[in-house]
Amino acid sequence: MEFKIHKRGNEDLGKYDTEALHIARRFAKKLYAEFGTFLKAVVLFGSSARQKSSNDIDVLVVVDDVTLVMGAEVAETYRIIIEKIIASISKRLHITTLKLTSFWEYVRAGDPIGINILRDGIALMDTGLFDPLKLLLMEGRIRPTSESVWTYFMKAPNSLHNSQWHILKAVGDLYWAVTDSAHSALMSIGEVPPSPQHIPDLLNEKLVPKKLITVEFPRIAKEFYDIMKKIDHREVQTISGAEYDKYYKKAVKFVNAMQKIVDKYKLGE
Repeated sequence: MEFKIHKRGNEDLGKYDTEALHIARRFAKKLYAEFGTFLKAVVLFGSSARQKSSNDIDVLVVVDDVTLVMGAEVAETYRIIIEKIIASISKRLHITTLKLTSFWEYVRAGDPIGINILRDGIALMDTGLFDPLKLLLMEGRIRPTSESVWTYFMKAPNSLHNSQWHILKAVGDLYWAVTDSAHSALMSIGEVPPSPQHIPDLLNEKLVPKKLITVEFPRIAKEFYDIMKKIDHREVQTISGAEYDKYYKKAVKFVNAMQKIVDKYKLGE
């Protein structure tokens, strides 16, 4: 009895940037020549898979930690060889390496990272690991576990908290921009830089009478000192985007004013 066996075509090939695919294939070929069956899969994924302009060509390398022992010496040798291959092909290559057990755990749990790699990725070298999992995903047979759902949800409150922390830190950076520029301006007229709490008074005493600045600027310095103290003492724990914009504009105005003084009074000139 005669019958035809039809091979599955790879419909994802059309999604890829031709140059990125060529570079990634050269990388996979050289890597396989070095490591052979130590590799379980080499996969192109990421922005190049969606033909978006990007400097990076993201490649996932899955290595065998099941039948082979991953010691420190092996890991260091692997890292050196990876760097040499990248240098010989293209600095656009961005390599992510996962152990086989870690990759399997990502996929088993329906983790978004693993799922996105399966969805967008194309195997450049595969030992029967990646393509079967990709097919299972396309057929809807890989589902997130309840554990992975809650693991990712629990990241949300931390991310919200971190966003506020970053705003507070940004205000702290503005404070130091004001403080450092004030020190520079005072030093440029021959004054010894004072401690931050004394900056407003010294600005009033040394710069305002010379009409180098108006009284607005010592007030700005005092405002930044006060808000920084409140942040340090946790009296202020949140700052809105509108408030940050206000502080940013004041800091820029202050730094620009101090720069004019520094430019005018250059030591030794």
